[in-house]
Amino acid sequence: MTWTSAAPDPVDGPMTGDDRHILEGFLAWQRSTFLNICAGLTAEQLAARPVPTSELSLLGLVRHLAKVERVWLRQRVARQEVPALFGGPGDPSDFQDVDASGAETELLGLRQEWRQADAAASAVPFAHEIDVRGDVMSVRMVYVHLIGEYARHNGHADLLREALDGTRGR
Repeated sequence: MTWTSAAPDPVDGPMTGDDRHILEGFLAWQRSTFLNICAGLTAEQLAARPVPTSELSLLGLVRHLAKVERVWLRQRVARQEVPALFGGPGDPSDFQDVDASGAETELLGLRQEWRQADAAASAVPFAHEIDVRGDVMSVRMVYVHLIGEYARHNGHADLLREALDGTRGR
């Protein structure tokens, strides 16, 4: 039997309440949306680059989003000393070095990175400020940034999915 990416459990975050719960909920929804776009595809489809003018693949986005989560929430916010993924910030290997044989492991790794990132960031107050290349940013703004990152890449993922098999609106 051929492995395919599993559909995520539905996510529905709070519509009222404090900033932290709303932003954590919306980030969880963006993450789930990404997995839903990938759901039902084979490893080969996830690794494919269906747009001839682009190096983007869904598997490259899986790898990139795992790296982004680690950098922003574990390394920058929680100050964990964990190794960089795929060369760290600015290194394009997350997009370039995709291999279909690792797709299942990469998706499991992304989900694991989410759990670890959530656990690491949960102890840091939203008002806490971090230094990002000489600029000051609150943890609250980090969540806004991550939501924007996912929204952007979910748009890319929608287009890649449509190019792969015609599926729209996942």
